[in-house]
Amino acid sequence: MTRPSPAIVAQAAVRPLPRWALWLLCLAYAVPGFIGRDPWRGDDMQAFAFMREIALGHAHWLTPMLAGQPPETNGLLPLWLGACAIRLSDGWLPTELATRLPFMLLLVLILISTWRAVYHLALSPQAQPVAFAFGGEAQPRDYARAIADGALLALIATLGLAQFSHETTSHLTQLAGTALLLYAGAALPVRMARRPVLAAGIGLLCLALSGAPGMALLLGLGSAALAAGHARTAPSSTPARRAAATLVTLTITTALLVKWLDLWHWRINLPGDAHEWRSLLRLLVWFIWPTWLLALWTLWRWRHQLAGGDSHIALPLWFALIALAATFGTQPADRALFQGLPAFAALAAFALPTLTRGFAAVIDWFTLLFFSLSAIVIWVIWLAVQTGVPAQPAANVARLAPGFESRFAPLPFTVAILATLAWCALVRWRTARQRPAIWKSLVLPAGGAALGWVLLMTLWLPLLNYGRSYAPQVALLHQVLQRPHDGQPLHDGDCVAGFGLDQPLMAALIYQGGLDMHPPNEATPCGWAIADPDADVNALEVLPSDAWEQMAMVTRPTDRRDQLVVLRRRTR
Repeated sequence: MTRPSPAIVAQAAVRPLPRWALWLLCLAYAVPGFIGRDPWRGDDMQAFAFMREIALGHAHWLTPMLAGQPPETNGLLPLWLGACAIRLSDGWLPTELATRLPFMLLLVLILISTWRAVYHLALSPQAQPVAFAFGGEAQPRDYARAIADGALLALIATLGLAQFSHETTSHLTQLAGTALLLYAGAALPVRMARRPVLAAGIGLLCLALSGAPGMALLLGLGSAALAAGHARTAPSSTPARRAAATLVTLTITTALLVKWLDLWHWRINLPGDAHEWRSLLRLLVWFIWPTWLLALWTLWRWRHQLAGGDSHIALPLWFALIALAATFGTQPADRALFQGLPAFAALAAFALPTLTRGFAAVIDWFTLLFFSLSAIVIWVIWLAVQTGVPAQPAANVARLAPGFESRFAPLPFTVAILATLAWCALVRWRTARQRPAIWKSLVLPAGGAALGWVLLMTLWLPLLNYGRSYAPQVALLHQVLQRPHDGQPLHDGDCVAGFGLDQPLMAALIYQGGLDMHPPNEATPCGWAIADPDADVNALEVLPSDAWEQMAMVTRPTDRRDQLVVLRRRTR
């Protein structure tokens, strides 16, 4: 028996969100974070260094090496994108900005693909609202567009999207592949067309060449199975059957390519104790807030349609479950959960036509208070750093970031002012009497998330650069190495051995420090060494004391536990 749709939506409730406002919100979210910052610690710095080495011809495209070591990143696709961007820019853009342009476009592509995927899912007959006895229900295309607008707002509102979507790493190329595959799985069963077929092929390649071939296989075959199930219920089953065959063919072809390139690398790592399980649960709560709350509501209200295998719920649920399984079975967990954000946003969007007025009011008021208070805190701390007033926040910053010197920047300040005024206008619009629109409950969450990100990437960007980049510590190391010691400072061309240093730090020392770094097995010819005393193999214990002497201990300004030792070879 076919259950009636839980969505009861009038035509007046699906008025379109202005396109200019939607595009402005996407650009305000996508651009900040890519411009004006240093490469951040970890994968971001590591990937950038490999991109630069490949572009300069110092490393091979298929087997890149940095200081004698292969990349630890998942897949070579992001490295190729950044290296190609450096080559194409031909010096008319700063190298760091050039590497980020393709990833900025990828983030825009993710937003567009999510919108298109939910639009096609909402067009399915099972997703449509209940027809009224005397007419007046929402028209199919208007309803689908309103639901897709809500999904896009939900994706931008998700807290976990902000940082990883603005890093030049394999995690963003994987997310692009997931979003493209979600769009293909939604569009192909309805109508075989060139665009979704191309999206499916590119999405599978993005996942496979970015270190997630297993996820590509599971998502591709799952989408094909759902398309085959759609063929049994659709009025015209031919497109759905062809879609299933196409997805299976593309998935198998991708799997064969992965096998040929020897890219199968399983990294199963289940949580070991109660502490790890609690950490994962905390991650689930905040990382996909607030979409997980709306997604659960969707699963409850559309449970009868889910039991019937309706694709508008089953397809994003499959993508979300694969991401959750990867979160609990691989490391790092937050990067794995990151791949499920478009699916969670799609599920959250279908909660909108079923929300009660009280539930929507709770979302609005909580969002209003949370993001308004967050913006006030950001402004107050920025003012304290600039002027010393209020005194307590200024003292806290000075304690947490010793040596940081703040300078007033007119352009970021202007952008922050405009973003804050836009938030005030949005709050005024939302709290005024407006005609009903099913996407209105996600306007404040999305606008607040964009506001917070813009303020962090303008007002706080110098402070974040100081805390999240290697530059301050590298500058201190460089001063020690250039300081004359018995008349023997580090000269240009002299090599430095790295003991116990992770690859991102080695990359920072090469790029930001201009040092010729060598791995430990080549330490003999080097007259200097930099060692991590907390590494598994402590250089201070391994190296003979009669051959090396400790010259300095350099501490990262924002973390006293992060220390590096500078050693010099004794002269005989």
